[in-house]
Amino acid sequence: MSRIAYVNGQYIPHANAGVHIEDRGYQFADGVYEVCEVARGNIMDMTRHLNRLDRSLSELRIGWPMNRKALQSVIAEVVRRNRVYNGMVYLQVTRGVAKRDHVFPAANTPPSIVITAKRTDPVMFAARAAKGVKVITVPENRWERVDIKSIGLLPNVMARQLAKEQGAQEAWFIDPDGTVKEGAATNAWIVTMDGVLVTRQAETGILRGITRTTIFDVAKKLGLTIEERGFSVEEAKRAREVFMTAATTVVMPIVAIDGESVANGHPGTIALSLREAFFDIAEKTPSC
Repeated sequence: MSRIAYVNGQYIPHANAGVHIEDRGYQFADGVYEVCEVARGNIMDMTRHLNRLDRSLSELRIGWPMNRKALQSVIAEVVRRNRVYNGMVYLQVTRGVAKRDHVFPAANTPPSIVITAKRTDPVMFAARAAKGVKVITVPENRWERVDIKSIGLLPNVMARQLAKEQGAQEAWFIDPDGTVKEGAATNAWIVTMDGVLVTRQAETGILRGITRTTIFDVAKKLGLTIEERGFSVEEAKRAREVFMTAATTVVMPIVAIDGESVANGHPGTIALSLREAFFDIAEKTPSC
């Protein structure tokens, strides 16, 4: 079956999908995006994802491409047309198409919107979680407004590529004082020796991950305590467990940092229990 994309009001074959060469997303990275997990035929945490989309658009002064209810329907339709039972749906909104100029185009320029969906293999992700992943650390070199889910991700791309070249699956950005910020595409967590979950505050300096937010609900259900504070790379290396969260990976145990094993080098029970409980607690929107 051929994949289907939604581009500016039309459902078209994915292979033929495209935007104008003067789309501001293409020329300036002038846009935002969201990625939702699709699990067992459900779009996960859609309300929180669209709330964050609203915030990102507002911060960049980009209008909604359509009303929220219509957007929810289109997202579900893209998932349905692509027959995605387990996978992800990607949504991108830019300031639109206009003659290249750094200043905003005319106020009546319509935003551009692209939505795609693809299948992923839950068995593969489960096997990866059972084994755990490795991370490396890199100096923070991004703009300060990482709280906006901007499509300007070149530092993240370079960091993730460096991780791949070093046999790891993620890269953590590190402040000059040695404090962990977040991953190239994930939020970072540790578990202290007394079982407390720790993740950096999300008011500034990191993206407030949707899966990160839902983990607060999961932890409460499981009777676990969370502290929002910074932690250093050294504290992470000494932690009982380390893991990362994202819509595409949910909860993924981390077993090595910069080549040094975390704890016994195997996924921890707390991370795996959070992963196991996530589906039942997260918001689920049927895709059909």
